[in-house]
Amino acid sequence: MTPGSGIMSSSVMTPDEDMSRYQPPLTLTTKMLSLIADISEQIGQLTAMDERLQTPQLRRGNRIRTIQASLAIENNTLSIEQVTAVLAGQRVLGLPREIQEVRNAFAAYEAIPDWQPSSRTDLLRAHELLMGGLIDECGQFRRAGVGIYHGDKLIHMAPPPSRVVHLIEDLLAWLGASDWHPLITSCVFHYEFEFIHPFADGNGRMGRLWQTLILSQWRPVLSYLPVEAVIRDQQEAYYAALSAADHLAESTPFVEFMLQAMSLALLEAVRSEPGIDPVSDPVSDPVEKLLSALHLNGPRKISELMADIGLVHKATFRANYLRPALAVEWIEMTHPESPSSPAQKYRLTQLGKQVFARLKSAKKF
Repeated sequence: MTPGSGIMSSSVMTPDEDMSRYQPPLTLTTKMLSLIADISEQIGQLTAMDERLQTPQLRRGNRIRTIQASLAIENNTLSIEQVTAVLAGQRVLGLPREIQEVRNAFAAYEAIPDWQPSSRTDLLRAHELLMGGLIDECGQFRRAGVGIYHGDKLIHMAPPPSRVVHLIEDLLAWLGASDWHPLITSCVFHYEFEFIHPFADGNGRMGRLWQTLILSQWRPVLSYLPVEAVIRDQQEAYYAALSAADHLAESTPFVEFMLQAMSLALLEAVRSEPGIDPVSDPVSDPVEKLLSALHLNGPRKISELMADIGLVHKATFRANYLRPALAVEWIEMTHPESPSSPAQKYRLTQLGKQVFARLKSAKKF
């Protein structure tokens, strides 16, 4: 696959679009639209909160979670407590490289307000800040070929170094001119950036950093959203989405994965904020009750689930409980090939189990 070699679905590209301009290949799906609607509503809840709840301590805590998770994906072994201690200037028993990675990452995330997403100069400065003292080529595009491995398995061979500058310039020009929804734009950029793999090292953490930058300019509250913590918990799915996008020759699977990760991170953020009543919250309470019933009882028919939750009106159950949970793939049918089968039941997906575990650990159930 070559970035930009595909033609975007007509559901995304307008008929009058200039076909000579670089366009990352993408097919807009109903799943994306559903997730965008959910995320927008969740962002509205966070934004509407009294700003007194968005304390510097809370923001710093979320930033530390972001940094620890992003570095953990790259095999940094320092815990949340150790990262917190490093940033407090305390002595920590750990590898010098890992401690330097923490300091660099914190400096890079703190500098986010100073950068423009489409600026090549800022991109290089960010990489220099993120990787300073860790590699010789910090702040420079790679000059050698590179393969991306997950464990011992080669999952992607990046374009040759002779093409990196051209590909990055095309990508940044597209980013600066794009009128797509910022949620979509940020995810597409993240995937295309990882595909190009423009640096000798640090590409994963740079891609996640730059997606945060893009989103923060759309909604400042997203500057402190620890999406990286969700990615760390779903690391296999993260790499699988990258691989699936490579094989499909467009970013669609990765965009869907990242939107799902954002929705999950926002759900946790909203539910963990002081002052939010988990019982009266009309947006997520029905789905939470559904997840709880399936966690407790295993696969259930609709009639059984309605009895578990205490509902008698099937239309209400389908609209407020079943369809939202199916749309974000937190539950699934046991017989998807026969939706109306009398034997049809619903069960938690792996993602749904993770959502429930996060909510339970936050003592919201």
